Amino acid sequence: MKPKRLRADVLAGLTTSFALLPECIAFALVAHLNPLMGLYGAFIICTLTALFGGRPGMVSGAAGSMAVVIVALVVQHGVQYLLATVLLGGLIMLAFGLLRLGKLVRMVPHPVMLGFVNGLAIVIALAQLEHFKSGEAWLSGAPLYMMIGLVALTMAIVYLMPRLTRAVPPALVAILGVGLAVYLLGLPTRTLGDMAHIAGGLPGFALPDIPWSLETLRIIVPYAILMAVVGLLETLLTLNLTDEITESRGYPDRECVALGAANMVSGVFGGMGGCAMIGQTVINLSSGGRGRLSGAVAGGMILLFVLFLSPLIERIPLAALVGVMFVVSQQTFAWASLRVLNKVPLNDVLVIIAVTVITVFTDLAIAVFCGIIIAALNFAWQHARELYADSHVEADGSKLYLLHGTLFFASTTPFLNQFDPANDPSVVTVDCRHLSFVDYSAIAALKTLRERYTKAGKQLRVLHLSERCKKLLKRASEHHD
Repeated sequence: MKPKRLRADVLAGLTTSFALLPECIAFALVAHLNPLMGLYGAFIICTLTALFGGRPGMVSGAAGSMAVVIVALVVQHGVQYLLATVLLGGLIMLAFGLLRLGKLVRMVPHPVMLGFVNGLAIVIALAQLEHFKSGEAWLSGAPLYMMIGLVALTMAIVYLMPRLTRAVPPALVAILGVGLAVYLLGLPTRTLGDMAHIAGGLPGFALPDIPWSLETLRIIVPYAILMAVVGLLETLLTLNLTDEITESRGYPDRECVALGAANMVSGVFGGMGGCAMIGQTVINLSSGGRGRLSGAVAGGMILLFVLFLSPLIERIPLAALVGVMFVVSQQTFAWASLRVLNKVPLNDVLVIIAVTVITVFTDLAIAVFCGIIIAALNFAWQHARELYADSHVEADGSKLYLLHGTLFFASTTPFLNQFDPANDPSVVTVDCRHLSFVDYSAIAALKTLRERYTKAGKQLRVLHLSERCKKLLKRASEHHD
């Protein structure tokens, strides 16, 4: 590896580790857990996926989408049940990867992808607003102005720094610069230490302390499945985005296996579950992190912060981290999607907006599923409208219908409407050379058509059925010719 590449990865990893800290602590607190659980989870998942995953440059950690899923479980049953859930969720992810199901992400249409990215960008920005509160009340007066001033200073450094030099990641300079300024000038503002104390020891191995029974399984299975689905979705979509940014290809199945294994390790070492984190990935990529080393450094630094550097790290002003995350939110948002709104079909615009809104108000998994369903229904509707027939009367007085399009559940009615059994001549030929039969509804429609002509006392001939269609017909009714 070239020294320049090495240096870029190490600096990017260092920057990313600062961005991981407040998020992982916040997500642990959201899920009613000790902040160290979030940090241990981030260290284990970030390091293992970086070293063994299928997408160098992508950053995984204790993610917010996971925290939201598990709150109810932690409140009702406690931390040990959560660790068992992380273990089982990891196993599901691992199986998903081994079964090579990662390619299912290709089923996610581009408008859904844009909606996902935009929704998460808004979620990242909204999450930062929590830091403008003290308890339940919003900051006001001097503390508020100080916070806004420091956030603005951080953002200014991140935006202006690349004009001076690209040797060091702008986010790293901003965090350390603002941190130093606050310390030297003795400015009164909230620091990371006000969120939580992060000093701790090495994570210890321990199997979850739960009764290993069917009853326990019944409690944790729904959460484990939900966690795996959310984690895999967010990871595979972030992988897609990383592919686009770096103009290179990752390996989804390998990433799923590594993520599953990392979650299982996290579960037995007292860490939270996790998946790819879009904000931290964007920070890593924009800081120049492209190799496996960047993610491994980010994960390793988290452990060093916990073990040795907590007195220094706890002095970092929250305003500096908030400023960096605001920039990430701005960089993550697909602004190009706003420019194309008047150029793409209306139904795609609706999908982008729907997925964005659902991501912000519910969660990612629901948003992506809704988006895929809307896109699929729209596809079916468009395809159904493309079915048509050319017909003419032959020299012998019979009538020929030449059909074009795809016959499936949504187009059976337009298909049957092409024919006129009552007024057609006594012999009718249907030519299917340009017609694709897709599902059982298509076979049923053909059967209905035959029955209508038989009822009218007329003969129906069907020509040029594809081999696939003949097989479908044969399977559907062994007694039909």
